[in-house]
Amino acid sequence: MKQRHTTSALTKSILALTACVSLNAFAGTQVAAEKNPVEKDETFYAVAGLPITGSVEVGYDSRYYFRGLWFADQTTWAGANFSMPVKAISEKLTVNFGALYTSTVDTRVNAGTPNESLDYSELDLIGSVSYDFGFAKASLVYTSYQFFDTFSGTTNPSGPFGAGETSILHTNELGFTVSAPLGPVNLSAGYYYDFNIGGSYAELGLDYPIKVQPWLTLIPSVKTGYGFDYYSFGTQNAIIDGTKDGFTHVLMSLAAPVNLTKTATFTPYVAWNISGPARQANNTQNSEVFGGAKLGVSF
Repeated sequence: MKQRHTTSALTKSILALTACVSLNAFAGTQVAAEKNPVEKDETFYAVAGLPITGSVEVGYDSRYYFRGLWFADQTTWAGANFSMPVKAISEKLTVNFGALYTSTVDTRVNAGTPNESLDYSELDLIGSVSYDFGFAKASLVYTSYQFFDTFSGTTNPSGPFGAGETSILHTNELGFTVSAPLGPVNLSAGYYYDFNIGGSYAELGLDYPIKVQPWLTLIPSVKTGYGFDYYSFGTQNAIIDGTKDGFTHVLMSLAAPVNLTKTATFTPYVAWNISGPARQANNTQNSEVFGGAKLGVSF
């Protein structure tokens, strides 16, 4: 299990969230990246003769949790996403592709010696095909993950921080997602299969955008997941009944996108991760509040 020291980053993140909202200075985050309540500029830019839209984003998270599993502290990230309608087949069919790079600025752990630094960096390459049914949108998503310091990171000076699943450098994943509005609430569900470990993951989430001002929207959301032999090494379930299946976490968050311009938003957020049985033996804390922000520009 990774052990680390808690810093004052959480307090600073919460204060930053309050200041940003109250001063109306700035408006997605990784927690609410799938929903951007700010109206986009629908202008199409011709790239190689094809209509392309997209976004470029940068962000910071005081803690990096992915599907309920803690990876690092004080992470910065940058990403780009592009979409293109396939009108030759159907105007409701869209091809999407993108990339996301994440790296820790400062993570401290207790490995071979107390308070060692942890190196962690990750590159995700993503491609998907989406179809809009009107009442719902379905997507087939392929993701290639590259872990430059292994899946669990590398400590200095002790070296790689784990073996087995925790020491992999690369994996590929195929997922199927569905999202649909239900009145004012947005529902989402997904199922993902990891080809490297032969495990799979299912998740369910909902969010409720609340328009506060023309420039400000609040988005409370909740998400939970279930792993099927999915990076659940050493879990309580595996110890008790010989399986590696179980609920991973419950994540509750509040994001506050602020419209800077017609195409630019700044979004601070605060979130609360509660570890499930499939994560309690691996996370540094079973219950933790953290925060961050992102700046995005769409075109």
